[in-house]
Amino acid sequence: MLSLHTNAAALSAQNSVGASQKALSTSMTRLSTGYRVNSAMDDAAGLQIATRLNAQTRGMAVAQRNAQNGISMMQTAEGAFNEVTEILLRMKDLATEASTASATDDDKTAMQSEFDALGQELSNIFRNTSFGGEGLFSEGGATASVGGTAGKLGDTGGMTFQIGASSSETMKVNVATQLSTVATDLKAVSTNFLEGGATLAAGVELTGTGSANGFIDKINDALDSVGTLRASLGAASNRLDHVYNNLANMSTNTEAARGRIMDVDYATETANMTAKQMQMQAGTAMLKQSASMSQLVTSLLQ
Repeated sequence: MLSLHTNAAALSAQNSVGASQKALSTSMTRLSTGYRVNSAMDDAAGLQIATRLNAQTRGMAVAQRNAQNGISMMQTAEGAFNEVTEILLRMKDLATEASTASATDDDKTAMQSEFDALGQELSNIFRNTSFGGEGLFSEGGATASVGGTAGKLGDTGGMTFQIGASSSETMKVNVATQLSTVATDLKAVSTNFLEGGATLAAGVELTGTGSANGFIDKINDALDSVGTLRASLGAASNRLDHVYNNLANMSTNTEAARGRIMDVDYATETANMTAKQMQMQAGTAMLKQSASMSQLVTSLLQ
């Protein structure tokens, strides 16, 4: 129908051009951002799923750092006890040497001097070994379980590591009992192993009559307790290492799943943009042609 008031062809062309322009704008936005979903309007369900996956991925990334920090802390403690082991072995050498009849009183006095110094260093290791500025075995200069306040490893409630993105993914390590046993055994080995770190007068572990031989067994007990604690720390470190590897695998797959939802397929979207550009051009051309429809009305009046 020819009409001066209503140009149906123009209205149809306008709607077509508007739809093409909207689709073209969406394609250009996706290609410029690299994301298929840029707002909830694009894919409401997909955005919700992708957000949840992103939260999980970020949580696992932080948990990976937690695992690495936990391993570092365990290694710091284990390294300290490695030195404790070396000191105890030297103390056992001195006790064994002082136990023989060929050792003179002067020899035993010299050995006792070194024995006392080693005992003081054991105390120093316990008081000053720290990680991140916080004591691992003691707090406030006092040795754990020998009258002082325990450090991180001496917490009777254990240490809890967050090893996942959810609140339930935790790992508890409790070596308080082993640490207490070590401190008690070291106290039995040397009177210079003090909770306050003060220096006592020279001990009599090696100079007393027949005492040196008895300290050999005490040092062996201390070595055993240190070995038990080191084994627990090593086991915890190994578990945290496996936690890290598993988190890395899950994080990779989760991120890939999120990418399949959020990332734009450039090949497909480029084709869509080209098609919409052609539709836009065709619609604009037809809109221009529809303007000539009203001229047909005036030709009837001539």
